[in-house]
Amino acid sequence: MNEIDKKFNELVQNLERLSTVDIFYNIRHKYLSLSDELKNSLEDFLKKFNYWGTLDYKNNDFSEIYEKALSLKEHLNDYVWLYQKLADYRSKKLLFAILNNWYQYDFDSLGSSKEINFSDYFDLDIVKCEEEVFVDLGAYTGDTILNYINIYGEDSYKKIYCYEITEETFSLLKHNLLDYSNIEFRRKAVSDKSGVMYINPSSVDSSANTISEEGSIEVVTTTLDEDIFEPITTIKMDIEGAEQKALIGAKNHIINDKPKLLLSVYHNNEDLWKIPRMVEEMCPGYNFYLRNHGGSVFPTEITLIGIYGG
Repeated sequence: MNEIDKKFNELVQNLERLSTVDIFYNIRHKYLSLSDELKNSLEDFLKKFNYWGTLDYKNNDFSEIYEKALSLKEHLNDYVWLYQKLADYRSKKLLFAILNNWYQYDFDSLGSSKEINFSDYFDLDIVKCEEEVFVDLGAYTGDTILNYINIYGEDSYKKIYCYEITEETFSLLKHNLLDYSNIEFRRKAVSDKSGVMYINPSSVDSSANTISEEGSIEVVTTTLDEDIFEPITTIKMDIEGAEQKALIGAKNHIINDKPKLLLSVYHNNEDLWKIPRMVEEMCPGYNFYLRNHGGSVFPTEITLIGIYGG
């Protein structure tokens, strides 16, 4: 048995023996042993990006830790399934690093799993692109598309669809991609149904804006199945926790077109296992990879790459 398999199996066996409460107390104990500076930094981060729960050790609030313990215990079989489905050991090493970071604040494994060879989404060993119909959900100011064109060239796509929800960011997106042809801009939120929802502005950056059923800033919602009528070859999603609903709304494209999938899976405590499960249920035959473009303290900027292999 190789080192990565051994470490993952030992972690799984350890978690299998423990209750959710035991796992929670173990994580809490480890957290409290961190330096005050690091604890304060983590808690400030969680306050800014309210995806995973709250954490405030001075006020005895450990809800974020409990949510992690719950996920590790209740979905351990899902993580084992994902580990077995992952198509390379870079991915397996990263999955172990994420789970062990949750359980033991293992910063070394997380740091060593960070991608240094390729940029976000576009791992040249596995993501091959030519004559693409590329859909960018959460296009922001065009950074992903500019990166894509720089890596693969202007002759690598037939059409690009950019979706962004914030008016000011949408204007910057159009401006930054003004010099490129065959790019369509749509100021819509992509979800599991068409209608109207509301933008919740982030206090940090417009890239972290979310949508909900209530608010003051309206945005039209649509689905990819209803909004794009030609076959899609690549879908990138980084939409702040709305990826599951967007996947549901793209089900027909996924089944019929089998596009390359470049999906953020770190915006809550379940996307890491649930999104690959959803893809597998919709369209069996995808090969899955995980890549890390975040930091070494908290697992963010985690991308699931799905390549259909039949």
